[in-house]
Amino acid sequence: MHLPHQRGPLHDLPDTPEAYDAVLADVTEQALARMTPEGNLEHPDCVDDIGDTSLGITSLLALAWQRGKDPRLPAAVRRSLTFHLDERVYTEDNPGYPNLRVRNSGLPYARYTLASGAHPIGDWPSTVWALLQAVNVLDTADGLVDEAQRTRLVEVAHGYWRWLTEATFFNPQEAGNQAIGCVVAGLMLARHLPSPQVGDSVRREALRLYEDEIRAHRVADRGALLPPEHGGAYDNNYGPISLSFLAQAHRVSGEERFAEDGEALARYLDARLTCGGFDNGGPRYSEQHSAFESVLGLRYFGARIGSDLGRYRGDSRWARHARKDDGGVDGHFAWMLVWQIQDTTRWHRTPSTTPVRHQLRAGTVSVAFDTRMTPSLVEAAGVYYLPAAVQRQHGFGPVTDGFLLCRPMGEVRVRDVVAQGGLRAKLVTKPVVGRDHVLRHVQSLYVTDGTTLWMTVAVERLPGTPYLLAGLPYAADDGDRVRRTAEPRVTSAGDLRLTHPTPDDPHHFDARTPVTQEQAAFALAADPRGYGNPDEGWSHLVASTALEAQPAPGTPEDLHVFAVRYGPGADAFTPVFARVGTALRVRTEAFTAVIGEAAGDASGEPELTLSA
Repeated sequence: MHLPHQRGPLHDLPDTPEAYDAVLADVTEQALARMTPEGNLEHPDCVDDIGDTSLGITSLLALAWQRGKDPRLPAAVRRSLTFHLDERVYTEDNPGYPNLRVRNSGLPYARYTLASGAHPIGDWPSTVWALLQAVNVLDTADGLVDEAQRTRLVEVAHGYWRWLTEATFFNPQEAGNQAIGCVVAGLMLARHLPSPQVGDSVRREALRLYEDEIRAHRVADRGALLPPEHGGAYDNNYGPISLSFLAQAHRVSGEERFAEDGEALARYLDARLTCGGFDNGGPRYSEQHSAFESVLGLRYFGARIGSDLGRYRGDSRWARHARKDDGGVDGHFAWMLVWQIQDTTRWHRTPSTTPVRHQLRAGTVSVAFDTRMTPSLVEAAGVYYLPAAVQRQHGFGPVTDGFLLCRPMGEVRVRDVVAQGGLRAKLVTKPVVGRDHVLRHVQSLYVTDGTTLWMTVAVERLPGTPYLLAGLPYAADDGDRVRRTAEPRVTSAGDLRLTHPTPDDPHHFDARTPVTQEQAAFALAADPRGYGNPDEGWSHLVASTALEAQPAPGTPEDLHVFAVRYGPGADAFTPVFARVGTALRVRTEAFTAVIGEAAGDASGEPELTLSA
């Protein structure tokens, strides 16, 4: 079974002017064939996210006319704009909407669904989207609409802004992408208001909202401060959309704060993303990926930080625009396609070679680390490994008496080394406490040559019969698709077994079943799918399919050492371990590493030497 949302890397989409003109030509033909006598451009199957969609198609037609001067388009733009202004602008409060600060304000807003009271919770983002569509029409409609219609659109757009910022609570869904989108809309609207004083006021308010309501509430994860998304630090669907909003905010305002925050988010995304572009996790969706909505931000900030963010796998069914099941265009995210076409930044296609704390990457091998410096995702030989679960504990690390030693009890130290022969290594020293309350130091060495990943874990002698929890084989790369798998490509210095949980219930995840991580996570979440937090749900997982490696033979008597090799080849893995003073020497077929004692150097920092 292929994962439905993670397909080809986004930088593989053609992004020449000719390619974009072909996209707009297709949108034009679909829109002209679909338009009703009233000027409605909505897809016939559109029910949710409907309040801005016809206007979104209008904005694409306006851009197409600006670029190609198709004589059929002026009348279509005027008629469809009239439809939106007459039929999709609401001024009476939506019954049941819970986020009003002013009742019966009379200010215009857009509805998530058209029926009164049916689903009012989505009206805030729908109004943000409608405002974004409106300002894009204003940006591109010179010579298309008469002054009276333009004046009316400006008045409605200003009303949308006031409804978003005065009549309701700001960002009621705690969704960073929606909030930054509102700020972008305000910055773009300010340029079209007839009074310079009013325009300056809107711009100041947009910047204040960004500073006080978004920037001040950023959430820390993996050393970065991130705009919160639905109560979490990052969501792999909406995070890249926030990146696109930050790119547009910087493009239209020139404010350095948007560039700084965008670069921080971009570096964070670069660190958590595998070489193959796979990613999972988030408080709204675990594995659903945006597509064209992410292109602007990934391209813009990939160029700024000098890394290949375009490797991010998108949903190619949404390669150019939002669409329905029949493939027909939907206008819901049209503003992002407009900006993507207008921006001329080129893709940066080579990876950054600067070592970063929360990632090890070379060639086709990558390890992304979480805040605790435990691997959150391992990629080698086209297979992606998630942290395994044992007795409600998740991660990679030694297990003794059913207790996983990966949660730090003190400062985690990291050392990066680059050696000749293309070798890159990361040594993580982590103080941990087990059930016996004894403080131990786990030293985890990760070495890669770009094809294979070697992981060596050393810890003071453990009681009982310890083993290394070495991951959950979850997905594999099929080139332009990612598929589910339970087949690892791992060898071990000690005996290695792949275990599967026996209970057949949502709290146990068997990688041999076709269920995705996202589906399993939502089944364990407290709220319904689409509202529950899959990250929080997944944390309730009791046990999973797991690779379990026994201690390596021939290690010093005071240590348990575990050694596994991820990658191609099934030949025997026979590393040799020896003491060199107080250090541990590890010799494999590809490298020799000397790991200093856990106490570190004079400053407590890890000591590591590496040679091919």
